[in-house]
Amino acid sequence: MIVQIKGNVKFPITLDPTVWIFDDRKKSFEEVFHPETVEQNDEVEDELKRKSQRFDREVYQQKLNPPVNKSLHRKEKERIFTESFMMPIKPFIHTSEPDPSVSEAVLITDNGEHTLQADRFADGLLLFSKDGKPLKENGPVHLYFLDEGDQQEPIKGIRKIIFQ
Repeated sequence: MIVQIKGNVKFPITLDPTVWIFDDRKKSFEEVFHPETVEQNDEVEDELKRKSQRFDREVYQQKLNPPVNKSLHRKEKERIFTESFMMPIKPFIHTSEPDPSVSEAVLITDNGEHTLQADRFADGLLLFSKDGKPLKENGPVHLYFLDEGDQQEPIKGIRKIIFQ
């Protein structure tokens, strides 16, 4: 289940939403639409972690390798299996480098085509996981907009994104 970005772009790309669960840019549905209800991370633990990393950098400078992946903690693993997650579309649009003349994004779905202004589409968020499972039915992604709230009717079953 992939999503293609093509059309008037410099680099057509293929997205695989099933691997986004490991991407640090993902946000939970609750974080996006109800940030006031989400538990805040333990700031004391984060501060201690930052101080520890700073100490390691200064003492063991020559032994440090660049970070490859953030390791998953137990809490994060539990979240992955229970929550719904979204990914902002803007970084992928930036990577594909649409031509400056592009004004529309045509979304090819299971139920037909939807045409949106390119700027409006760039503000979208793609739901790729619901209750800890990839979207199989009406998937692989659903398009939401932050300004329309969580009760909006998303565009479902997006297979291709064509910039015109």
